[in-house]
Amino acid sequence: MPLSGFRITRFQFARDRLIGDSQVRADDVNVAALELIGETGNIGLGFIQTLFHPLPDQAEIEAVFKHEAWPAIAGQEAIGLVHRVSRPRGGNQRVFSLPFHEALQVALWDLAAKEVGLPLHKLLGSRRDRVRAYASGLDFHLSDEAFRALFSHAASLGYQAFKIKVGHPDFQRDMRRLDLLKEVIPAGSQIMIDPNEAWNSKEALVKLTAIRDAGHDLLWVEDPILRHDFEGLRTLRRAVNWTQINSGEYLDASGKRLLMENFGTDLLNVHGQVTDVMRIGWLAAELGIPVSLGNTFLEVGVHMAAALPEVEWLEYSFQNFDHLVEQPILIRDGFAYAPDRPGHGLVLSEVAREEWSRPKRLDRSQLGEPPENPRLPRLSGV
Repeated sequence: MPLSGFRITRFQFARDRLIGDSQVRADDVNVAALELIGETGNIGLGFIQTLFHPLPDQAEIEAVFKHEAWPAIAGQEAIGLVHRVSRPRGGNQRVFSLPFHEALQVALWDLAAKEVGLPLHKLLGSRRDRVRAYASGLDFHLSDEAFRALFSHAASLGYQAFKIKVGHPDFQRDMRRLDLLKEVIPAGSQIMIDPNEAWNSKEALVKLTAIRDAGHDLLWVEDPILRHDFEGLRTLRRAVNWTQINSGEYLDASGKRLLMENFGTDLLNVHGQVTDVMRIGWLAAELGIPVSLGNTFLEVGVHMAAALPEVEWLEYSFQNFDHLVEQPILIRDGFAYAPDRPGHGLVLSEVAREEWSRPKRLDRSQLGEPPENPRLPRLSGV
């Protein structure tokens, strides 16, 4: 049924720990729920998120959305919009003033799946309803004590794969973190590292060799060097035959295509833009390149992960978002399960709308205590 309206609810709250990597850090959450309303009353839900700067007031978000995004979708069918191919020319090739792109794709796919009464992963063509999840700490700025506590907790929940942040100016600190990780996870676990482009290609080769020689086996290294250094990535792939290169996180769909065409990655890293992920995932499958699902808001990426044939892993980072929805994605014994409810299965919590909505932008000092994170106890040493 055609789209008849939209609703935006702005949230702002403290994180329960400082997250980040070798380049960035964040200790608050700035997000707005986008609800697209169909004439049948069905609602498609997506989330507008900024990581490092608060969103404007809710009234301003609504005004920008109404001016920039709504005219192109009002009165149209969600199922048609998700499959539409536009002609990228001139002024038509531009970004929104606010990060609506992913939220629109997720909300439209949610609504399209609801309109046909299918879980999103089934609408996308899945043959399974679960995918292996790995525990990712976003841990670069945590103390050693908090680092140990986080990964020890993850191991106790049944995770068998773990990714840590590296890329510290003091390489010995990276090595110590790998040693600490080994102390708290089961023997034989899969380990990934993520420097977030902290290295150049020769530096990456030297450091990866040192890590191997110290007895650390790696499933992959993620974004070791600059995203557009296709020659460096290709050279590194060929030189480092004891682990895999995972790249593509920072590239749009066109950039991911160029990355694969230039043989710059062993695994392609994708995130939450459903249409983009499926299109580039189909190309990856044709080229025989495995895909990994990086962090997606509230783990909605489990639907794409279940639908794409080359996906083995979904990233889970224990972020305190679950209170925003009535029923979060189930993660148990190291697997994430795609819901069997129509759409992506996430419905905005009315309790959250009542208690955590913040129509006006707040200063960080006004946020108060973070919402409870039932999947991660408060870490000591944070």
